[in-house]
Amino acid sequence: MNIAQAETAETTRSLRTSTWLEGWSLTIWIAGAIACVTLAIIGSGQASAAAIGLAIRFTARTSFVLFAAAFSASALVSLVPNRFTYWQRRNRRQLGVAFAASHFIHAAAIGVFAALQPLAFHEHTRTMNPLPGVLAYVFIAAMAATSFDRTRAWIGSRGFRVLHTVGSIYVWIAFLNAFLVRALRVAPGYWFPVVLLSAVMLLRLWAAWRKRVKV
Repeated sequence: MNIAQAETAETTRSLRTSTWLEGWSLTIWIAGAIACVTLAIIGSGQASAAAIGLAIRFTARTSFVLFAAAFSASALVSLVPNRFTYWQRRNRRQLGVAFAASHFIHAAAIGVFAALQPLAFHEHTRTMNPLPGVLAYVFIAAMAATSFDRTRAWIGSRGFRVLHTVGSIYVWIAFLNAFLVRALRVAPGYWFPVVLLSAVMLLRLWAAWRKRVKV
C-alpha cells in the first residue's frame, strides 16, 4: 500500500470517529479556541499592557506551532508515515488556514495594544522596521485565500506551487529571524523554536533529496 492509498484508508477511519478533527471543521475549532483564549487573557487582565502583551505572545506561539505543523506535513509523511503524519498531511491546508487565522488574531492583539496602550506600544516598536512583517502578512493572506479548491483552481497548479513555496519559506525566515533575535538579546528559551525551525527545514530538504534520488 502506497502513501496515497494508506492516507485514503486513514481518512475513512478518521471520518467515522472524529469529523471535527478533519477538514474545515478543524480550522474553525482551532481559530475559535485561539480567539476565545486571547479575549479571555485580555479581559482577565483588564486590557492592561501586561495582559495584552501576554495575548500577543500566546498568539505568536500558536501561530508558530500551526505553521510548523503545516510546513512539515509533506516531509514527515514521506519520512515517517504513521497515523498522525497521514492526518497532518491530509489536513495541511486546514492547518495552514488555521495558522493564518491565528496570526491575524495576533495582529488584532497588536492593534489593541497600539490603541489602548500607545505609550507602551511606542516603546516596544520604536526600533522595529514594519516592512518585513507587512510582507509576511501579505504572503499569509495570499496563501490562505488560495487554499480553497476554487481559488486554487483559479491561480492554477503552477501558480499555487510557486506562491505557497515562496510564501512559506519567507514566513519561515521571518519566524527564524524573530526567534533568533530574541534568543540572542532577550532570553535563551527562544533557542528552542530556533532549533525546531531548523529541524523542520532540514526534514523538508531531506525528504526532497530522497524523492529526487528515487526518481
